[in-house]
Amino acid sequence: MPSSTSSSTDDPVERARRVLEAGGVIGLPTETVYGLAADATSSSAVRKIFSIKGRPADHPLILHVADLAAAQTLSSRWTDTARALAEAFWPGPLTLVVVRSAEVLDEVTGGRTTVAIRIPRHALALRVLQEFGRPVAAPSANRFGRVSPTTADHVRADLGADVDFVLDGGPCEVGLESTIVDCSVDPPQILRPGSISAEQISEVVGGVASASGPSRAPGMLESHYAPDCLVVPVDVGDASPNDVDRVLDGRSEPARFAHDLYALLRECDRLRLRRVAVLLPADSGIGRAVRDRVFKAAARRSH
Repeated sequence: MPSSTSSSTDDPVERARRVLEAGGVIGLPTETVYGLAADATSSSAVRKIFSIKGRPADHPLILHVADLAAAQTLSSRWTDTARALAEAFWPGPLTLVVVRSAEVLDEVTGGRTTVAIRIPRHALALRVLQEFGRPVAAPSANRFGRVSPTTADHVRADLGADVDFVLDGGPCEVGLESTIVDCSVDPPQILRPGSISAEQISEVVGGVASASGPSRAPGMLESHYAPDCLVVPVDVGDASPNDVDRVLDGRSEPARFAHDLYALLRECDRLRLRRVAVLLPADSGIGRAVRDRVFKAAARRSH
């Protein structure tokens, strides 16, 4: 692996760029969660992501780019829906699934005819992308299926020496993965809920559908985002069970809870708690994304 050593005066963005140029893998801060980033035009670099995460090879990756022009080169059919959503929400926590161009690697898409793309809303991430000049593939920087990282320390704790360099951009602003919208179908489908809600998307493009069927995007598996502790979802109107070690309240401030959720689950694991109840927010806005993550975190122990 490329060396991550440098002088104390080194610009960390320049250091990240050098690691990517050498075919290495970095921890990349974004507004959603930290990504495990590598050169998306290099098959060997992309394969390192799958190896480090323990990620199934057929599970597609999200490509991160610096601007709209770079995104459009990765698609052979940039639809009106994709154009409208990009204009409304990029840079930001929205991933668009579009028909891929010939230059996109099969390793990135899991052999699919579509590719997932976004422009992150994070100053350091954008600087890296601009200076590197190529798309990077960047799933969450953690072992596959586990709790996503929202600080640089989370990445270091999860991946250790497996990652060549972690660019510390502070705590993530949003704290949940991006909303994913499939723009290759009509009407567009929300494949994964996030902080940009179905209601916001509908205001831009009209009606949207919810995805069904086999997994077609990151985060669509039944079990994901899972801590070691047993997560017990408690729906609106239901009472919290008595036999739990802690109760996490997601109802009073859903946006704040979304930001804190992964850090709270990691803290429960650090304390070696056995059962943790989560009071779910209403199924609307960002509450829908919180519910999605909590139910998937709970599914790991339900079978």
